[in-house]
Amino acid sequence: MIGQPPRLQQTDAPGARATHRKPVVATISKGGYLPGNVSGKLPSMGDQEPPGQEKVVLKKKITLLRGVSIIIGTVIGSGIFISPKGILQNTGSVGMSLVFWSACGVLSLFGALSYAELGTSIKKSGGHYTYILEVFGPLLAFVRVWVELLIIRPGATAVISLAFGRYILEPFFVQCEIPELAIKLVTAVGITVVMVLNSMSVSWSARIQIFLTFCKLTAILIIIVPGVIQLIKGHTQHFENAFSGRDTNLMGLPLAFYYGMYAYAGWFYLNFITEEVENPEKNIPLAICISMAIITVGYVLTNVAYFTTISAEELLLSNAVAVTFSERLLGNFSLAVPIFVALSCFGSMNGGVFAVSRLFYVASREGHLPEILSMIHVHKHTPLPAVIVLHPLTMIMLFSGDLYSLLNFLSFARWLFMGLVVAGLIYLRYKRPDMHRPFKVPLFIPALFSFTCLFMVILSLYSDPFSTGMGFLITLTGVPAYYLFIVWDKKPKWFRQLSDRITRTLQIILEVVPEDSKEL
Repeated sequence: MIGQPPRLQQTDAPGARATHRKPVVATISKGGYLPGNVSGKLPSMGDQEPPGQEKVVLKKKITLLRGVSIIIGTVIGSGIFISPKGILQNTGSVGMSLVFWSACGVLSLFGALSYAELGTSIKKSGGHYTYILEVFGPLLAFVRVWVELLIIRPGATAVISLAFGRYILEPFFVQCEIPELAIKLVTAVGITVVMVLNSMSVSWSARIQIFLTFCKLTAILIIIVPGVIQLIKGHTQHFENAFSGRDTNLMGLPLAFYYGMYAYAGWFYLNFITEEVENPEKNIPLAICISMAIITVGYVLTNVAYFTTISAEELLLSNAVAVTFSERLLGNFSLAVPIFVALSCFGSMNGGVFAVSRLFYVASREGHLPEILSMIHVHKHTPLPAVIVLHPLTMIMLFSGDLYSLLNFLSFARWLFMGLVVAGLIYLRYKRPDMHRPFKVPLFIPALFSFTCLFMVILSLYSDPFSTGMGFLITLTGVPAYYLFIVWDKKPKWFRQLSDRITRTLQIILEVVPEDSKEL
């Protein structure tokens, strides 16, 4: 039987609060956060540690191939197969839409290269959160993880999971509409499977991600190859006068940018798991460059393939472009497309949960989230609590109201913080010129990426002030939350005792312990 969890270190220091640069644990004396000295083990009858006992840490199991599969497998979701019409709708012509697809790919590569420099210089997991904490301090970092935990990640997971549920059922409802309840129930099962998989084994999550990545690339090739054959046959009528059509509306460009960058979103996920990457100084830049080259070429060629068979007007009317394309060129084989789309969505679900759970794990380790989220399973060596915390939040989002509007409100926040992170890279170049940088990009790359992100965020205030304003207000709720939960260190005694009791109970139930304390 498991004994009581280890007693947390207490302090009598008045007004103690967060030191946000080292691993921390909650203290029950003041209700704030202090450096901890907790052994990474469940207690035994004696105080002596058994000889040769393995440390409880997250192990370095992410190789170059697994890193590439995490990025590609997370970036390529359902959008490129289902409805890549957001860019076309807001650019006005076939030619301009292809320019935007290419430009967003190059811009995403610039952002990814900037993150590669940050990831090899600041060798901590956590991605955006860690870099904001390093450059701008704890308040902005907390606001970022606050919005990510409560809305962005559960909402994004629910959206991609709904696409999985819909397309895994598509072959069974060929002649009729799929019931919404059936979609949500299958979606709930898919989310649960992903959570269980990521809770049980890092290695198996990574292996399945590699398999799903090859499925995604196969699906893209199934579209690109017939498209190239069409071009060879001379089917270029939809490329004539490619830049003619509706006049491009300047106010539509931020939306086209959001659609394009959303399609490429996910290139930053490897930085969320830096501490688990083998030889990160070499593998992070390599994985990012290989992945982004494959994704950008694949996306552009897929859109070119669509236009060899489908006109711009037909593409805008289609609810599932890949299905329309395959029905015209592939005949009965088109029935396989929904299965490939479902597998693609499942890969995005798996990669997203795998990476973002590490963000919550690191934020908890820094004292910004409940202590239980920074604990590791004693046998599986997975951040079990940081994974499963997403499950109830995602289920709430799945069965809630207007999920898509909520995500639209917060799309600006993602790119605002990303622009700030890359601007922070420029700041570190001047503030800490002697910082060890195994991988270094030309300064114009982070400057261009940061300027573009921030410019588009500002422009969105004019093109869609309501959604941007609502997103800004939702994000600002993190400020009072920071002062209430983090800075305020005179919480009532009953609250501190209840919090400590809940943490200890969960630690016993989940069989998790704090990571062996060490400077990273």
